[in-house]
Amino acid sequence: MTSAVDTQPSSPTAPLLAGLLDGSVEVVDLTSPLNEETPLIQLPPERGQPWAFEREVISHYDEAGPTVYWNNIRLSEHTGTHFDAPIHWVTGKDLDDVSQVPPQRLVAPACVLDFSAEATADPDFLLQRHHVEAWQEEHGPLIAGGWLLYRTGWESRQGSQDDFLNGRHTPGISTECARWLAEETGIIGVGVETVGTDAGQAGEFGDQPYPCHWYFHGADKYGITQLRNLHRLPPRGAVLITAPLPIVGGSGSPARVLALVTR
Repeated sequence: MTSAVDTQPSSPTAPLLAGLLDGSVEVVDLTSPLNEETPLIQLPPERGQPWAFEREVISHYDEAGPTVYWNNIRLSEHTGTHFDAPIHWVTGKDLDDVSQVPPQRLVAPACVLDFSAEATADPDFLLQRHHVEAWQEEHGPLIAGGWLLYRTGWESRQGSQDDFLNGRHTPGISTECARWLAEETGIIGVGVETVGTDAGQAGEFGDQPYPCHWYFHGADKYGITQLRNLHRLPPRGAVLITAPLPIVGGSGSPARVLALVTR
């Protein structure tokens, strides 16, 4: 029997479909497992606090439901691997909520910038504009309409809340670089391995606290956090599929994030 791929050789999706079937296009899961131990951001005590992930069994093949297992869950929009919509920050308050993000922007190419060695040496390492420009000299320009994925090696700490938050000493992006990326490049967002898109100490930045949130969301751009497996992606060439829940009025959502990579 002839497959649909074979009968439509001129279809632009035919090579992708063929690659998925023969394994030459790998699907890499960039999503961190979500459970009761998932690290969660901690804000100053006077601020509102997100809920940790919790579940309550509705039935488990028992008297409440002999044939069905299911749970109620409770969590923040910004728990685990999650998507930040522009409305998440005051600078984007009149822009899209997570349900309004155009679906075309949820499938996009990605560039992966690896600064894991620098972040290992200095947990407060900040990505600067000159780092990005040096990367572009080696690998080519950032892709307009694509993601900048920022690898720091921080996924290795996901097993411990204390190690992952590290007393708010986590790598991020400098104020000047965040503004430049948000306002002067064509990328649609930034993805990170840490608990938030900003550095752990970003609330203390004197020139602009939380610059990734401030500038990216103000520019109608997005964030993805708590990614893993970025080491399995090439510097260029991966396609990112980001699937948040379309929560009406939502500032963000836990998301399944996948990458397509040609091997």
